[in-house]
Amino acid sequence: MDERIKRIARTQRLLFLLFWLVPIGLLVVGESGGTWVGRYAADESASYALNTLTILLTIACVPVSLKLFAWVLTRRIEPLTLEQALRLYARWSSLRLLLLFIPVTVGLADYYLVMSHAGALCACIGLVASLFCIPGEARLRNELHIEREA
Repeated sequence: MDERIKRIARTQRLLFLLFWLVPIGLLVVGESGGTWVGRYAADESASYALNTLTILLTIACVPVSLKLFAWVLTRRIEPLTLEQALRLYARWSSLRLLLLFIPVTVGLADYYLVMSHAGALCACIGLVASLFCIPGEARLRNELHIEREA
């Protein structure tokens, strides 16, 4: 069972690393210039629509990702057997990162396509919220109430 816990923790850490590498890659590509940077900066209706979409996605995804996981953890995962709990924990942790990934990538795309600071702010909100989800073996054991085997 210890090996399974370590494997899940390792996978979650890898997903978290990818979660941060993709926005860093977008930043590098956006700052190095490209044909897509500022494409819709002059179009006010596209700018308004993209900014509104980004803000609404951030408002919806960030609280849901943080609160939904806590609710699922206490209501759905804890009563299960250890094997089922580990499987669901891995699935819901990945879903939580995916929910945070959406406003980050849309926010960065908004920032570079429209040249609006609202997109950058929404991306930063998603990135800061991900700091509450830093994975690890100790966190997994703590959230699932698993004692370390002697």
